[in-house]
Amino acid sequence: MRSEIAYFSESPLNATYRLVEKVITLDNISLIDFLGVENTNIKEVAAAFPMSKIISRGNEIRIKGTTPEIARISDILESLLEHYQRYGKITHDNVQSYLSQGGAASTGTVPPVPPNDEEVLVYGNRGVVVRAKTENQKKLVEAAEKYDLVFATGPAGTGKTYTAVAIAVRALKNKEVKKIIITRPAVEAGENLGFLPGDLKEKIDPYLRPIYDALDDMIPAEKLKLYQENRIIEIAPLAYMRGRTLNNAFILLDEAQNTTPMQMKMFLTRMGPSSKAIITGDKSQIDLPNKQKSGLVESIDILKPIKGIAFVELDGSDVVRHRLVREIITAYEKAGQ
Repeated sequence: MRSEIAYFSESPLNATYRLVEKVITLDNISLIDFLGVENTNIKEVAAAFPMSKIISRGNEIRIKGTTPEIARISDILESLLEHYQRYGKITHDNVQSYLSQGGAASTGTVPPVPPNDEEVLVYGNRGVVVRAKTENQKKLVEAAEKYDLVFATGPAGTGKTYTAVAIAVRALKNKEVKKIIITRPAVEAGENLGFLPGDLKEKIDPYLRPIYDALDDMIPAEKLKLYQENRIIEIAPLAYMRGRTLNNAFILLDEAQNTTPMQMKMFLTRMGPSSKAIITGDKSQIDLPNKQKSGLVESIDILKPIKGIAFVELDGSDVVRHRLVREIITAYEKAGQ
């Protein structure tokens, strides 16, 4: 949020009561989630200050009034913005709560937060609350907080990718990193991209669909689009990482079992200063041709002695999909596959 103050009318009264105009610019914000449908949230704030004029146009909010009232309105808007950054949405009750308090900046308090708030990773869209649901998912969250490089392996449905994306989104929202980079090798079940229809984007997008699905749960569509347009969030095939040094970024490598040893080494050496990385994969679902060795399997063997790298293993008990998925995984494990 950026703001500017301009004096638009001189008055013989004390400067404290001089009429001023303040312009607040909302940057990188989903306007409908912050302002409300048809600007209802801002209209509620305006109704509480009938002596001032509050107008919302595009991503700008213009306030005209006396200096004391503008200060109070600014406090409330700043508190609402902090609430939005934390929870991703502003409701009627939120507005009323901050109005009754006069803004967190003036009272030093904020409305009550849900219980076990420290366990919540992201407050997403449509009331979605993302948190680690199993013990091993919690271990993944704890490992990501302590270590800059984390390997998370386990079968399908254990929430590896979803939890990793949530950890990265939380880091971005908390301004711990400046960008998120998510990548996958474009190798699936023996298919060759050259034989698939469409241009490169149309060929690649199906491989990246699980990443988009996770992000859609966690970030408003308008804001996600803005993040991607400004390359704050990048989603790309692994081949696009070659030659880059990734600074101040949270980097996720998904489906890492389908990397070759050379690709894995290339990825691991992309990390720059102030970067963190999570590598996820399922060692039981390697789709590389000709029984080529998996870069994920090799890297775990090579890197285990290095201090500062965490390894988290998820299993059938962490499956959060349909109950049958857990039983299917158990059956395959018993069959040695």
